[in-house]
Amino acid sequence: MKRIHGVKKVQDETPDWLKKKKYPNKKKYLSGRKINPPLLTGKESLVDMIEETFLAYNAARLQEGCRLFTEKMLKSDVTVGMSLAGALTPAGLGKAVVIPLMKAGFVDWIISTGANLYHDLHFAFNLSLHTGTHLIDDADLRRNDVVRIYDILLGYTDCLMATDETLRSILKQPEFQKEMGTAEFHYLLGKYAAEWEKKSGNTDVSVLAAAYRLGVPVYTSSPGDSTIGMNIAEAEIRGGKIRINSSVDVNETTAFVLAAKRSGGRSAALLIGGGSPKNFLLQTEPQIQEVLRIKEVGHDYFFQITDARPDTGGLSGATPHEAVSWGKVDPTRLPDAVVCYMDATIGFPILAHYALAKHKKRRLKKLYFKRNELVEKLVREYFAHHK
Repeated sequence: MKRIHGVKKVQDETPDWLKKKKYPNKKKYLSGRKINPPLLTGKESLVDMIEETFLAYNAARLQEGCRLFTEKMLKSDVTVGMSLAGALTPAGLGKAVVIPLMKAGFVDWIISTGANLYHDLHFAFNLSLHTGTHLIDDADLRRNDVVRIYDILLGYTDCLMATDETLRSILKQPEFQKEMGTAEFHYLLGKYAAEWEKKSGNTDVSVLAAAYRLGVPVYTSSPGDSTIGMNIAEAEIRGGKIRINSSVDVNETTAFVLAAKRSGGRSAALLIGGGSPKNFLLQTEPQIQEVLRIKEVGHDYFFQITDARPDTGGLSGATPHEAVSWGKVDPTRLPDAVVCYMDATIGFPILAHYALAKHKKRRLKKLYFKRNELVEKLVREYFAHHK
């Protein structure tokens, strides 16, 4: 330390080796928001919590996903496809989450497990499911005519069997005696679900009924893998003419994505859980590029909530980076691809609440009624590339 004119001057004691070192990207890496959340008071709204407290780890991924969905995926020119896997409807998320998203115009088409759609029918037919516990004697449940889905309890005879009886009576109706894709099948089934809602006075309890009213096409990626599929098989034994053609589903869903791009818009994938519905939604882009050989680059937006790990090689944990290699996601849009590793029964309602609180309703696209038109455009473009 030197004294200049009686004033002490502090010398720069930074080592010479550190002075000479340059860090060209340091400011960029440290440009993120400073972690300094406000103290919780118990009076915060959920939106405030998401924006001010969810700052790191999977909480931050959920915040990023909420913002991606609300700020980008819900723009008017974006077509949003949503996949549903896991037993979400018996947990009440069909009524509490999926229906409000559809009514707000936030979901344009859906791919679900058949099981979710079967259990949705319990609500349509005014049959009850109950909260319970997973710490229970399952042999005693069986003796007492009760079925368990983890901590959800329902009657075997007065819920499952009753649903089957009503479903079988519906499948006998004339409009079902033909070959069709699952969107048309679910639309016809949704019509009956809506009539049952009206009969019981319970509006907006069934996803299939709401989809029927709103024109949201609902597909299942594995039609035989549910009790609905089992009852369709029984109808065939009885001589019924109902046939499910999965190729119809592949072409219709692919047409939705291509139409979104060709109209100057974008395509978004909202993946709740993983499994077969996830792949069926994402395979629309490889179908365009790899099979139909039409020039395209992948989905623009990708947000998945999953509890599956990527390192086991399972599809449910497959990341958007991996999806790029298949042409499923546009490689230039990876910043708009988010994966949140958490239980969907927690993350999905939080996402829906945030979106409904932050974004105004969108005009319904009613893609169910545009299926034939969009498939015709897909076919024309296919043959234009294969003269």
